Amino acid sequence: MTDPFFFLALSLLLVAVALTSVLIALIPAVQEIARVARSIERLADTLSRDLPPTLEAIRLTGLEISDLTDDVSQGVQRAGRVVQKVDQSLEGTRRQVQNAQISGRSLWVGVQAAWQTWRRPRPSRSSRLRLPPPEDANPSLPSRRTPETDPEDRRR
Repeated sequence: MTDPFFFLALSLLLVAVALTSVLIALIPAVQEIARVARSIERLADTLSRDLPPTLEAIRLTGLEISDLTDDVSQGVQRAGRVVQKVDQSLEGTRRQVQNAQISGRSLWVGVQAAWQTWRRPRPSRSSRLRLPPPEDANPSLPSRRTPETDPEDRRR
């Protein structure tokens, strides 16, 4: 057993058996890799055919969304201006209502005063002549007070 050719032949046989077993195990893996490569090729074809229009549609959608955002922003600004105008109109209306209430109250007080004046009994001419006029009714007339009758003058 010391023959070197025997060990060389045995080594070559073992290497051949190992390579054969590796090749047999590699055949299904290579077939699977080939099937995956065909699938990837079909996917790449589908993507190259469908992806550019999809990307273009996404780009256009983004542009439309930005246009709509601008339109909505302008609409919100217009609505804000309308709300401010309505608020100003309501404030003006509130002031007008207050003025109308004041005018209405003034009118009502005037009507009441006129009614009371009209309903007050009028003194007859004879009673008007007999009643002395009030002392402070006309400040341009000289006063009838004398120091003896006026308590204020007595204090002075």
